[in-house]
Amino acid sequence: MESSLYPFLDRFFLVFHTLFTLFNITGWIFKRTRFMHLMTMMATLFSWALLGIWHGFGYCFCTDWHWRVREYLGRPVESWSYIHFLIKEITTLDLNPYLVDRITFSVFALCLVLTIFLNIRDRFKK
Repeated sequence: MESSLYPFLDRFFLVFHTLFTLFNITGWIFKRTRFMHLMTMMATLFSWALLGIWHGFGYCFCTDWHWRVREYLGRPVESWSYIHFLIKEITTLDLNPYLVDRITFSVFALCLVLTIFLNIRDRFKK
C-alpha cells in the first residue's frame, strides 16, 4: 500500500468508526433507522463475541485495522479500547480503561435491548 494512503486511512477510520459508534448509541431512537441500527448492532456483536473467540472478547476489526495504520505511521495506540482511545484523543482525559470498557458494554447492552424490543414492536404494529 502506498505510504501516502496511511494518513488518509488514519483520518478515515477515526471519522468512520466514531460515526459508526455514535449510530450504535443513537440509531434506535428514530423509526426510520431502527432496522439499520439492528444490523449494525448485530455486526458489532458478531465482531465482539464471535471473532472475539479467536482474538479476545470485544475484538473489533475496525479497531484492529486502525491500530495497524497508526503503528505504520509511528503513532501506535496504547489503549486496547477504541472508546478509551477516542476519549483520550478528543479530551486528553486518560480515564480508567476498565471503567470505560464497563460503561461501553453497558451502553451497548442497553442499546441492543432497546433496538430488539423496538424492532419487534414496530414489526407487530404493521
